Amino acid sequence: MEHLVEHMRTSYHSVHEPTCRICKKHCRSFESLREHLIGPLPKEECKRIFSNQGCKFCLVILDNPDALRLHQEICLLPSVNTGVLAQLANLSIFDNLTIDNIQIRGPQVAALACKMVGGGGGGSDGSLDLCARVCLIDEYESMIFHTYVKPPTPATNYRYQTTGIRAEYLREALLLSQAQRKIQDLLYNREPMRKLRPTDGKASILVGHTLDRDLSLLQINFPATMMRDTAKYPPLMQTNKLSNSLKYLAKTYLGYDMQAGSEDPYEDCVASMRLYKRMRSQVHKKGDHPQSQNNFALWRQSELEKMTPDQLLEISRSDFYCWCLDSQG
Repeated sequence: MEHLVEHMRTSYHSVHEPTCRICKKHCRSFESLREHLIGPLPKEECKRIFSNQGCKFCLVILDNPDALRLHQEICLLPSVNTGVLAQLANLSIFDNLTIDNIQIRGPQVAALACKMVGGGGGGSDGSLDLCARVCLIDEYESMIFHTYVKPPTPATNYRYQTTGIRAEYLREALLLSQAQRKIQDLLYNREPMRKLRPTDGKASILVGHTLDRDLSLLQINFPATMMRDTAKYPPLMQTNKLSNSLKYLAKTYLGYDMQAGSEDPYEDCVASMRLYKRMRSQVHKKGDHPQSQNNFALWRQSELEKMTPDQLLEISRSDFYCWCLDSQG
């Protein structure tokens, strides 16, 4: 028991951590749990049960193989139909390919993604990232806003093979400041930003992959407490705490391939939103407020040693904000 107390004091186990449904082992990430269940060095008994009854996407354990087959029909999500806007651009159907759904109220949850072309300090090497396309969707995967963006610095490398962006798409595109203003209006429910504080509850939850980079290129400040970044969410990170690519996360946790050709920001938005909703839908017990450290130091050692492992778990706090809390109101 003394060893268990010390271990839980230092490792921050909590009800929000990925847990093996078979042996109840707590893991720091789903990647760690996946290794425990599948390999390369799995626990053999857990591997045996999981191979017959476990979902390889969400890692839950079903009652029997038949229940697993029914579950995976729902759990395996379809790929996203992308490239429509690029096709319209090639046909010159839109002048600047801007979609702005101004009829809707700002969404409670939105996903953002940008695509970058290259510029350079001297205008030649193309190594400087410049936002040239941005997309915003709601949690039902409807496009709220899309536009090509005219960078403030001339582009020298359009990175066409990966971005699908051509020079003519940007000639009449929105200026960065215009795109920035429209996105801010949507994310802040059209309230003036200067009147809002992060605690007002009027800003949307913003989902994305490497959101810091996208927001920096858009020159938008957004409260960190309202950001849900699939590149930085501890349960979705590698066991060495490095980020996984969005392409890997979509394949592993959603079950489909993405970014097969040129990358589409709508596809990125959908993948990050689906990952967020999958993480948000987990059912965990309500515990202490997240993003705080364990409070074991406040307890006397003798009181801790009288507790069962389950009781210790109940008073342990997560060292990250679990997205399931977004669904708890």
